[in-house]
Formats: sequence, C-alpha cells, structure tokens
Amino acid sequence: MPYEPPPHLASLTLSQIAEQVQARKLPPVDNWAPQKEGDSGMRIAADGTWFHDGSPITREAMVRAFSGLLIRDESGAHFLVSPFEKLSIEVEDAAFVATDMAVRDEDDRTALAFRLNTDELVIAGPDHPIAARGDAETPALYLGVRRGLEARLNRSTYQQLAEHALATGDDWTVSSAGESFRLKP
Repeated sequence: MPYEPPPHLASLTLSQIAEQVQARKLPPVDNWAPQKEGDSGMRIAADGTWFHDGSPITREAMVRAFSGLLIRDESGAHFLVSPFEKLSIEVEDAAFVATDMAVRDEDDRTALAFRLNTDELVIAGPDHPIAARGDAETPALYLGVRRGLEARLNRSTYQQLAEHALATGDDWTVSSAGESFRLKP
C-alpha cells in the first residue's frame, strides 16, 4: 500500500487534524520487554536527518518506520525498540523537527497543531506541552511528542508560533487545548 502523507495543515479543520492524529497507528513499544541490548549505529542530527553508520537514510519510509519505534528513557537516552532488541540511537538535539504549525479556533477553544518532519501531526496540549529552553540570546522551543520524545520547532515554525503569540497578547504566552505555554526561557 503506497504511503499518502496527511494533507497540508492549512487545509484541515481542527476535527480533521484530530482524526489524522487518531489514525496514526504506532507499535506497542511500551508493552515490549526486549532481552538484547546494543547500539543501532544510528544518529539523528539536529536538523532531523537520520544517519546509519555515517550515511544519511534517504528513504523517508524507513525514517517514518524507525520513528515509531523510538523511546526516550528518564535519563534522556534514546532507543529503538523491537520485541527482541533495545538499541541505543544518538540524538543530537530532539528526535523530531516541527516543520509547520496551524492555529485553529473551533467551539470556543484554540488548538495549535504541528506537523513533524516525519509527517506526523501533533496537537499541543496537556499531553504534548510546548517548552521554552535556552536563553534570551539563543532560545529554542520544543513540543512534547510521545514516550519522552520531543520535536524542536524549526526556524519558520518558531516564527509562526511567535507571530501567533504576539497577535494574541504581549506576554509571549500561547494556549492550546486548554493549556497555556510560556515561550520565553
């Protein structure tokens, strides 16, 4: 079955975005207890490029498949998990990159939806918080994705979110799905 990416965020309503989020089927990695551990020989660069043994992985379908197997433990280490193996993977910054954002106001609620570099859609809220890190000179914004994993907002998505924050007030705070998030570190 050929892969069909979700439609562009700009063309989706909040209900359609929520349907896309629910339709994503992820492997039940939380239920797996692999006995073998090792190193995957893989790395995710700060720009979201995946590498194996120093060479970029150019097949987007492989990256999407591997991304569903990612976890991050309490110490911040990242792993690819299968029912049989738990393999470490080096992550330079965040496992994902948020590449687009849309603001939706429906039924007296605001939601901020993000597209990741793996075509996954995430709605910011209690289960997917936005966190500001760094300092005033080099701020960075991150979106909680799942299983301790995060997406760093790329420059254009950061700008989209900053413009939204300025349009709604001057305190650098945004709201989504009933939660408020401060955008200054």
